[in-house]
Amino acid sequence: MAKTNIQEELRLLHTIPPVFNQNSKILILGSFPSVKSREAEFFYGHKQNRFWKVLATLLNERISENTDEKKQLLLTNGIALWDVIKSCTITGSSDSSIKNVVPNDIDPILQTANISQIFTNGSTADRLYKKHIYPFTQMEAIKLPSTSPANAAFTLDKLLREWSVILKYL
Repeated sequence: MAKTNIQEELRLLHTIPPVFNQNSKILILGSFPSVKSREAEFFYGHKQNRFWKVLATLLNERISENTDEKKQLLLTNGIALWDVIKSCTITGSSDSSIKNVVPNDIDPILQTANISQIFTNGSTADRLYKKHIYPFTQMEAIKLPSTSPANAAFTLDKLLREWSVILKYL
């Protein structure tokens, strides 16, 4: 029998807790943690993902190196962070393979913080937010281009231009 490089489709549970406090003003929602993020046990753990670089640049902060610094960057600047999906079936890190979605309950964030705007990081997060969470929150989300390295069409400069909208709400 020949060996294959086909990744197995797995049902996974999101185990990274949300980052927020009573001072959070905006909520950024991704879709589901990548393989690298699951290994790092924190959001946007792939070294090529531009999320932390985009945020640090927009906020005039240095790029955080570890999880505690990243949490501090978010909380100091009024940013809550989580993902739309609580559990799903996924192959590797491929958003396009996501099926059987169970959404996260973002109500604890909305009850604790005075969130004025929700943002989604990429098309998958936006589509799944609209389908699974918007019916309960009735809060429109602003779709931002994905910071994933798979979104090669967006240079860092283009991401910074698009993501700068968050500054209006902080």
